[in-house]
Amino acid sequence: MKAIYFEQFGGPDVLRYGDLPDPAAAAGQVLVDVHAASINAADWKFRAGSYPRHADAKPPFIPGRDFSGVVSGVGSGVTDLKAGDAVFGVLEGGREGTYCEKLTITAAIVAKKPDALSHVDAVALALTGLTAIDSVENTLKLKRGETILIQGGAGGVAGFAIQLAKHLGARVITTTSPANRDYVKSLGADEIIDYTTQDFTKLVSNIDAVFDTVGGDVAEKCFAVLKPGGRAAFIASGMEAPKSPRSDVTSLRPKVARGRAPLERTAQLLREGAIHVPQIKIYPLSEAMEAQRLSQSRHFRGKLILKVR
Repeated sequence: MKAIYFEQFGGPDVLRYGDLPDPAAAAGQVLVDVHAASINAADWKFRAGSYPRHADAKPPFIPGRDFSGVVSGVGSGVTDLKAGDAVFGVLEGGREGTYCEKLTITAAIVAKKPDALSHVDAVALALTGLTAIDSVENTLKLKRGETILIQGGAGGVAGFAIQLAKHLGARVITTTSPANRDYVKSLGADEIIDYTTQDFTKLVSNIDAVFDTVGGDVAEKCFAVLKPGGRAAFIASGMEAPKSPRSDVTSLRPKVARGRAPLERTAQLLREGAIHVPQIKIYPLSEAMEAQRLSQSRHFRGKLILKVR
């Protein structure tokens, strides 16, 4: 099969496009012919060697966590999926490997792709939906009438989170650059802060929840805008949430557990019109290096997608 892979950790130039052996489905797994995979920040962090769990792993390494494709084989014990089923999903926690033509995955965590969605559109909502739902609904437990600050609103996860928060009845404040102001407004943001010229800590205060997708200094400043009893969720600060400098607010790291249910929840939200497919930029699989360069620059909106077939 054709794949994007690397033999050693490093910058985008370590990525190679070539042939690797086809995988085979084991018991409880399905073999999927991949049609599309998405680019996530986790992919270039993996390539750079940022995850300690990969320190002793053996190359070649294939990046990527989510995909959309068609089942081409099933392992023993799989009865709810069959060859020919169009599916989408996210690989098991801690596992990478979707920038390729074929992959295997535990059948129980795969969902059938909505007929109304192309493979490109479906994968644009896979890991983003899984992450946003777990962060906003399950971790922050956002309620109707509350106010939430979503950092980095033009990104894939944050853009999904804006729409989900509005669907839940919350007031949404988000940060973005001037170039993306109209985009985040179209997603439903009630108040937009230009992070290039404005300090959100001087404009926002006493709010119920923060969802940070940026990390770094931005994450550390989030605690200042929460009301007593408020909570903040972080997905760009490593595997653990930053320690809160305040005893009266809660710092949380969503687990983003893999499963069929949140993928089906994403499909449900789409059918209800609560969520729309984000703006998408498509690259052929062979140009994954350029796609990762753009992703790492963080100067884009929506989702970057690799079209595999």
